[in-house]
Parts: sequence; C-alpha cells; structure tokens
Amino acid sequence: MDLIICILILIIPGIAQIFISINYNKYKCILNNKKISGQETARKLLDSNNLENIYVVATNGNLTDHYDSSRKVIRLSKDIYNNESIASIAVAAHECGHAIQDKDGYLFMRLRSFIYPIVRIGTMTSYVIIFLGAIFEAINIIYLGIALVGLGLLFQLVTLPVEFDASKRALEEIKKLDLVSDDELLGAKRMLTSAAFTYVAGVLSSILELLRLILIFSDRKD
Repeated sequence: MDLIICILILIIPGIAQIFISINYNKYKCILNNKKISGQETARKLLDSNNLENIYVVATNGNLTDHYDSSRKVIRLSKDIYNNESIASIAVAAHECGHAIQDKDGYLFMRLRSFIYPIVRIGTMTSYVIIFLGAIFEAINIIYLGIALVGLGLLFQLVTLPVEFDASKRALEEIKKLDLVSDDELLGAKRMLTSAAFTYVAGVLSSILELLRLILIFSDRKD
C-alpha cells in the first residue's frame, strides 16, 4: 500500500506537468491574430480595471510568471512578456486576474496571505518534528509533525479557488476587451485549464503524502 502511494505521489504531479508543458509548447507557437504581446495584454487588462498603478515587468525563467501583491507588480517571464502568442495572452491575463482579486479584496486571496507565514514555518519544521518524535518514540510529537504537514495541504486547498477564480476573471476580461477570436479563446481556456490541473495535482499529492505518514506511524503505534 505504501509503495502504491509513493508511486502516485510521484506520478500525479508528473502527469500534470506534462499536460501543462504540452499545451504551453503548443500555444506559445501560435500567434494571436491581433499581434498582442503578453505585456500589452496585461497593460490593457490593468488599465481597463483602473489598476494603472500596477507595473508589468519581465523576469527570468520559464513559466515564472506571478503577481507580487506586496509590490503591486506583475512579473512575466520573458517569453510571455515579449511574445504575441495565445499562451502569452492567457498567462498574462491570469496574472492580471490576481491583481483584480487583490483590488476587490477577494476572500480566499486574503486568507491565503494571512495563513502563509504560519504555513511556511509549520511546513519547514514538520519533518524535523516527525524525525525527533520517531527517535524518542513519542507518538504525540509525531502526530504534531504530521498535523504541521497538513498545514501545507490547507494552504493548497485555499489556493485552489484563488487560481480558478483568477482564470475565470482572465477569460472574462479577454472576452470583454475582444482580444482574441473564438478559436483563440478555446486555446486560452486550454492553457488555463492545464495550469489549474497542476494545483489540483498538488492537492492530491499532499493528501496522499499525509495518508502515507499516518499509515506509517499508525503501524508503529500498533
């Protein structure tokens, strides 16, 4: 059973990564009809939502795109920033979706920001606590460590609605501003769906990891 769980923990994120890579590699090679870059897309969406104070900048790396809520900056990887592909529109619009969430005070985004420091400390110390509990054969300490691992799962569960809502807002803005044709919109949807699948895969992997730890130390307790 433990072996099966370990295999699933490795396979599920891998499948999600393959899925997003296939869609990204496909749609980054297809230019949108209006020849709009990722940077131009972001600027249009932000200005349309009275977010002229948010900057759009290029950053290094592949798919390193994110919205920095503390500095009010959207960072787009150079491929997304400069290219005029369907993928560039989809990714840039998604990050703008987060900026719009921030402006609207979206509940799950605020909750995620609130719990992040607690989750970060908890997950960093969780396996150390489990290790110490195992050494001293203190099952209560082990379960405390497992509970701290569970904080990571909680954070991922809160992240899911944030990501799905950002994609929903992105598609609405793309349609409202008439940035793409119907065929191109389908491609953008596929891009955003594949990206969302990676977060779902992360949740499933975390659930399995939590189950694996519980099974391991339940056996020891018995």
